[in-house]
Amino acid sequence: MPSYTKFNIEASEVCMTYFRSYGAQFIYMILSVVGVAISIYLTIAHYDKVPVVCSTSGIVNCERVLSSSFSVVPGTTIPISVPGLLWFLVSGALAFAAWKIWSQERLLKIVEAIWFATGVLTALYLVYAELVYLHNICAWCTVLHIIMLVMFLVAVFQLTQSQEYDEDYYEDEEEAEVPQVSRRAN
Repeated sequence: MPSYTKFNIEASEVCMTYFRSYGAQFIYMILSVVGVAISIYLTIAHYDKVPVVCSTSGIVNCERVLSSSFSVVPGTTIPISVPGLLWFLVSGALAFAAWKIWSQERLLKIVEAIWFATGVLTALYLVYAELVYLHNICAWCTVLHIIMLVMFLVAVFQLTQSQEYDEDYYEDEEEAEVPQVSRRAN
């Protein structure tokens, strides 16, 4: 086998191993940045009392959804986009920690999955409120809900894959541990 082919195979194996270990964290960070940006946009629109760029007719009516009682934290005047902003900031911080600080901690990946599940449960409640009570949906909110769902699905996939990968790693490690007997000539 030519050396350049062997190098390409080894390089692709290294890339795949790196992506398998850290690819989900990159996805989480990118999606968190998008979520933060949209949350900031919706928060500014709420406080400045300006309409968002969105349809106002048909089932997609952001204005109706964002001016409803479901658009604020219950009992306050704080827009629901503020807790959403905090959720995405924590998601990004967890992803960064799982990538750079505690990259081999499976517990942190489990925490991420639980955190993303709380986001999905909240999103399901908000979608329910939009459809059942308001009979409208907000396109911006839907994008955030889809991002939360994607993050959760990637986390579940990552947990199942990392468990299989960890098991393969430990099986290979056990096979590699062959006792070495040192014999000295007397």
